[in-house]
Amino acid sequence: MVVTVRDAVEMVRGGGVVAMPTETVYGLAGDAFNERAVARIFEVKARPSFDPLIVHVCDEAMAARVVADIPPLARKLMAAFWPGPLTLVLPKRAEVPGLVTSGLDTVAVRLPNHPLALALIRESGCPLAAPSANPFGYISPTTAEHVRAQLGDKIDGILDGGACSVGVESTIVGFGDDGSLHLLRPGGIPLEAIAEATGVLATRYPLPATPSIPAPGMLRQHYAPRVPVRCVAAWDGVLPEAWRGKRIGWIGLRRPLQEGVFALEECLSETGDLRVAASRLFAAMRCLDGADLDGIVAELVPETGLGLAINDRLRRAEGKA
Repeated sequence: MVVTVRDAVEMVRGGGVVAMPTETVYGLAGDAFNERAVARIFEVKARPSFDPLIVHVCDEAMAARVVADIPPLARKLMAAFWPGPLTLVLPKRAEVPGLVTSGLDTVAVRLPNHPLALALIRESGCPLAAPSANPFGYISPTTAEHVRAQLGDKIDGILDGGACSVGVESTIVGFGDDGSLHLLRPGGIPLEAIAEATGVLATRYPLPATPSIPAPGMLRQHYAPRVPVRCVAAWDGVLPEAWRGKRIGWIGLRRPLQEGVFALEECLSETGDLRVAASRLFAAMRCLDGADLDGIVAELVPETGLGLAINDRLRRAEGKA
């Protein structure tokens, strides 16, 4: 059910859960201080309790209600990229429920750059815990229709803000005691932009060996269609033996040179524009997933700018991040 901001505010204040648009993907939002609302988010998504949630705020004053300490490097990033698709993992205040942070002493927080999301947060008067509005592990939604198709009547309402402009989730960074910066998840802010703004080169955080993870989106398989995905660095025209003679789809920056190989092709950007490619990625994956295919070949894109985030999502779709 599509609702107004006023309706959504009343739902959130009453402990409800609503889908809200952001510039990245649609989020499944509830009052971060209401443990029943947070528990319902986990239930609706069938999300494991070890995967922490991102808390969305409308300004730095609200961030101070959930974050216990903001180091200078974090403040520099906030000044450069908030509002925007950057999430910071910082020490949490005791008031933040452990369910939100999966028992960790840190909380992931960001200030989204979407007028409806900001209006909902501001008028609700509380930070909103808001993971992507989809069943856990599946392709993230970038339109209200995607949310409706996936969650239907399991939630209280949907704020329709149109298609998401960025199209991939936020970049997540954490901070070392030595002043270092760790990339926990590539996303809508390229590493190059972070380095330019801070003078610090973020290092890739290693994939945890245990189920416990410090931030969302770090599982080896995530953002995945139900159809098997095979990533290739450069398409050589040869399908895996097991896929020959079957209906196979293609997703890549440009169309494959060979014609007649694929039952359906999704070209992300014929001009090679990685911003356009990122904005189309999840919708293209969803289209392929609904086309009665036996497999999907995904050609990786150049690993610069938003290409890092695009390739991360493709590799996690394959289950080989």
